[in-house]
Amino acid sequence: MTTPTGPGTRALDACPVDAVDVHAFEIPTDGPGGREQDGTLEWDATTLVLVRAHAGGRTGLGYTYGDVSVASFVDSVLRPVVEGSPVSTPPAMGERMGARMRNAGRPGVGAMARSAVDVALWDLKARLLDLPLVQLLPAHHDRVPVYGSGGFTNYPLDRLTDQLAGWAGQGIGRVKLKTSRDPEADPRRLTAVRRAVGDGTELFTDANGALGRKEALYWAHRFHDEWDVRWFEEPVGSADLEGLRMLRERGPARLEITAGEYAFTAQDFANLTEGPAVDCLQADVTRCGGITGVLEVAGLSAVRHLDLSAHCAPAVSAHAFCAVRRLRHLEYFHDHVRVERMLFDGTLAPEGGALRPDTSRPGLGLDVRWADAEPYRVHGVRPPR
Repeated sequence: MTTPTGPGTRALDACPVDAVDVHAFEIPTDGPGGREQDGTLEWDATTLVLVRAHAGGRTGLGYTYGDVSVASFVDSVLRPVVEGSPVSTPPAMGERMGARMRNAGRPGVGAMARSAVDVALWDLKARLLDLPLVQLLPAHHDRVPVYGSGGFTNYPLDRLTDQLAGWAGQGIGRVKLKTSRDPEADPRRLTAVRRAVGDGTELFTDANGALGRKEALYWAHRFHDEWDVRWFEEPVGSADLEGLRMLRERGPARLEITAGEYAFTAQDFANLTEGPAVDCLQADVTRCGGITGVLEVAGLSAVRHLDLSAHCAPAVSAHAFCAVRRLRHLEYFHDHVRVERMLFDGTLAPEGGALRPDTSRPGLGLDVRWADAEPYRVHGVRPPR
């Protein structure tokens, strides 16, 4: 643990945010032919939007995954709200950002921009107090279980099985593959994966909203009965609450229906819990309002007696979701793991199937690898040394 050298908690009230700077980096994928696919989307790059907030001689960082327009939104809409504000209360600044965003657009790009700024403010506060972020939060856990996630629909069988079996071999007891882009190809893929990971590994699937209701119900039963799949994520679009409820009620009892990664506002999550529409709720710290948003969703999940699963961004989620009482697990997503290792020092690796925040480093424990990041820059200017 580091020795505290920053201002005390009370002094933070008089410590304003000096400046905010924004950067974006577009990292090509490493999929076949430079592309990756899921049930409804094909892409050739992942863009990380990085926000840094400065105060008291320290710098906090936060980020999200989205279009470069998220960086422009931070610059034009949110920066004026944050600069000059005290660093002591990130949730209060979140409220001010939300008010400023009213006519600019709160969901989507706006929510992602707000999330990145919120994470940077929490990281900054923790660094000023010389605390690891997890110790600044109301933590219920000291680690977050993970499941390996990737298994893109355009992977050849050998790469698909090697990837998922690799996670199982590392002691990660749950793995997920993308499905439903070409449903008739899925039986062969699932059979190969089940053989590769063995019967002792839980098998998850993610359709990314590719199926209609009746088609999804058909595949829900086949996934469960033939390959012992226990998790069916976004079998229909996440906005189809009636379809999700139907699948939850009529699907196999041991196959959980899940969604929430595209929930941007508190009401989005409330809608998913009514009925409920899901067996396990998901939240993405880089989309749902940052650390502040995760804390709000954690309260909702507890009240509605639903577990909460973290969607991606493992370097941030490992800290944030320790504060979730009804924590289920974290999606250890291939693309984000790869990008974060390329751009940051201080990333975490699973031990015993879980990520444990590094309590020897303040904040998130991350430092930007500027020289490595620079070739991928699509927004902003490299800061001076």
